[in-house]
Amino acid sequence: VRLRDFATITREYEDVPNKIYYVNGRPGLSIGISMAAGLNVVEVGGEVDRRRHELQTITPVGMDLVSVYDQPKEVDTSVSGFIVSVGQAVAIVIVVLLAFMGLRTGIVIGAVLLITVAGTLFIMDIYGIELQRISLGALVIALGMLVDNAIVVAEGMLVRMNAGMGPVEAAREAVGKTIWALLGGTVIGILAFSAIGLSPDNTGEFASSLFYVILISLALSWVTAISTTPLLCALLLKPEAATGEKKDPYGGAAFRAYRGIVATTVRFRGLYLAIVAGLFALALFGFGYVKSGFFPDSSTPLFFVDVWEPEGTDIRVTRDDTLRVSDFIRQQPGVVQTTSVIGGPHQRFTLVYDSREPAPVYSQIIVRTETRDQIPAVWQATSEFMREEMPWTDPIIKALRIGPGRDAKIEARFSGPDPVVLRQLSEEAERIMRDDGYAIDVRNDWRSPVKVPTPVFNEQVARQLGVDRETLGGSLRSFTVGADVGVYRDGIRLLPIRIRSPRDERGDIDKVQDVQVWSPVLNRAVPMSQVVSGYETNWENAVIRGRDRIQTIIASCNPHDGSASQLFARLRPQIEAIELPAGYYLEWGGEYEDSQNAQAGLGRSLPVGFLLMILTSIFLFGKLRQPLIIWLTVPLAIVGITAGLLTTGGAFDFMSLLGALSLVGLLIKNAIVLIEEIDQQIE
Repeated sequence: VRLRDFATITREYEDVPNKIYYVNGRPGLSIGISMAAGLNVVEVGGEVDRRRHELQTITPVGMDLVSVYDQPKEVDTSVSGFIVSVGQAVAIVIVVLLAFMGLRTGIVIGAVLLITVAGTLFIMDIYGIELQRISLGALVIALGMLVDNAIVVAEGMLVRMNAGMGPVEAAREAVGKTIWALLGGTVIGILAFSAIGLSPDNTGEFASSLFYVILISLALSWVTAISTTPLLCALLLKPEAATGEKKDPYGGAAFRAYRGIVATTVRFRGLYLAIVAGLFALALFGFGYVKSGFFPDSSTPLFFVDVWEPEGTDIRVTRDDTLRVSDFIRQQPGVVQTTSVIGGPHQRFTLVYDSREPAPVYSQIIVRTETRDQIPAVWQATSEFMREEMPWTDPIIKALRIGPGRDAKIEARFSGPDPVVLRQLSEEAERIMRDDGYAIDVRNDWRSPVKVPTPVFNEQVARQLGVDRETLGGSLRSFTVGADVGVYRDGIRLLPIRIRSPRDERGDIDKVQDVQVWSPVLNRAVPMSQVVSGYETNWENAVIRGRDRIQTIIASCNPHDGSASQLFARLRPQIEAIELPAGYYLEWGGEYEDSQNAQAGLGRSLPVGFLLMILTSIFLFGKLRQPLIIWLTVPLAIVGITAGLLTTGGAFDFMSLLGALSLVGLLIKNAIVLIEEIDQQIE
C-alpha cells in the first residue's frame, strides 16, 4: 500500500515555533554584524551602509532592511557630542582665564592647554586608546587640572616681570621654585585615579581607559608647564610700564581684598575652625540623604519592554500579546520603531546587554523614540496600558545602560535544599516589598508553578502486557508532538520525517486515553487506558535555579522613583527579620551587590593609591607637618559634594565618584603649591 493511502503528507513549519521576530509589527529576520578587533567602528559602519545600499537592487519587493541598533552611528553621535563638550569646556576655561588673568596670559595658558590636549590625543593614538565615552570623559575631568600647572608658572612669571625681572630670570625663578611642587601635585592627581585603573572588578575593566588618559594628560601638563609655558610667557607677556618707583605686585584691589579675608580668618581662627567643623558635620549628615546609584542610563533614545506571560503559556499567545503591546507603543507620539522578539532575547548588540534565557513565556520589545526626552511619556503610557488592559502579564520596562548593572536594583537571594520552603521565603519577602508602596516590578526568578497532568502508570498490568514507561512516553510523544522516523534529503536540506496523529485528535485532551501503545506480549497495540490507572494534576516548578550548586530563589523589585538606596534601607531590616530554617541563608544582590563588588575592587587598589599619595606628599616636603595640613583639608571636599548633589538632586554613582576623585586631586594639588609658597615666604 502507498503511504498516502492512510496518511496525509504535508510539508510545513513547526506548529510551535522556538523564536519569532517582528519589526514594526511585521515578521522579520535578524542579522548581527560584529567588528573585527583593531578597526574603527564608524568606518566599518560606513562600509556596511554602502554594501547595504548596493543590495537594494536585488532585495525582493516588500522586504526592507532596517537597523535596530546601529552602533557606528551611535558611537559617532556620542563621540561627536563629547567632542563638543570637550570643546565647550576648553572654551570656558580659556574665557575664564582671559577674564581673570588678562588677554596675554589667557592666550598663553589657553595655547598650552590646547597643546596638552593635542599631545594627549597623539599619545592615545600611539597606544591604541580609543576615543569613546570613558576616555573622552576623562579629558573633561582632567581639564580643570591641566591648566593648574601652567597658571602657577605663568602667574609667577608675570608677577616677577612686573617687579622688574627679565623674562629669562623670571622664568628661571618661577619654574625653579615650583617645579617639584607641581610635579608632586601632578603625581598625586594621577594617583587619585589609580584605583579605577587597577581595580580587578568589571567596573575597573569598563573604566580603565579613564586612568590612562588622565595619566597621559596630567604628565604632559607638567612637561608643558615647565617648558612651553615659560617660552610663551617670555615671548608674549609684557611687564607693566615702569614708573620709576618700586611697585608692589600684590597691591591690586583683588589681592588686597583677599588679604583682608585671610587676615580676618587668621585673627578669628577659633570661630573659623568651628564654622568649618560645623559645615563638615552638616555635610556628613546631609550625605545620608544623597541618592546612591551604580551607573547612569544611556543617552541613546532607546528603552526595553520585557513581557512575561504566566508560566505554561504557549509562545503563540505570547506573540499575540507582544504584538498588541508593540502596536499600542507605535501609536504614541515620538515613537520611531519597535522591534519585538518572542521566545528569547535579541542578539547581543551592546557590551552591557542582558540576555535572558530562551523561554516561550518571554518576549522583549526594543522601543526607539526620536529624542530621549520623549521616553518618560511613552514609558508611562506603556506601563499603564499593560497594567489596565493586560493584567495577566508581568512586564519590566527598563532603560539602556551604559555600564554594568542588572534588571532588578534590589534582590534578596534565598538558598537552601527544599524548593517548597524557598518559595515560602520568597513569597514573604515579596509581600514585604509590595507592602512598602514604593516598590515596583516585584517578582521572583522561579516564576509561577504550572499545572502538569501526570498519567498514573499501572505497573502490574503494564508488566503483564510487556509495556514499560519508555514505550508509554514514546506513544504519548508520537500522539502529541510527533515522532521523527526518518530524514528526507531535499537538495542541500535535510528535512525530518515526523509521524503524528491528525490535528483534531492531538488537540483534544479527552482523546489521550485512546492513544495506542504497542504490547510485545500481545503483538498488537492496546489503548493507553489499559496501562494507566488514572491521571493526577499537580503544580510543579517550571523553572528551578541554583547558585554555587545550591537551589536559590531571588525575590526582587525596583524603586518607583529610580533610586534604590532609600527603598533598600527600609526593606533590608524587615526581610532580614524573616526567620530562616536551619540550612537556609539570605544574601543580597542587585545594585547593593554590584556596588559592594565595585567598592571591594576599589578597596583593594585604593589604599595603595592613597598610601602612595601620602608618601609623595611627605617625600615632597621632607616633613610631616605640611602633609598633615594638606590631608586635613581633603575630607572637607564632602561639603561641596553634598551641597552639589542635594541641590541638583543627583545621585552619588560611579560618575559622581570620578568627580569626587578629581576634586580631591585638585584640592591636594592646590594645597601643595600654596603651602610650598608659604614655606618659601617664611624662609
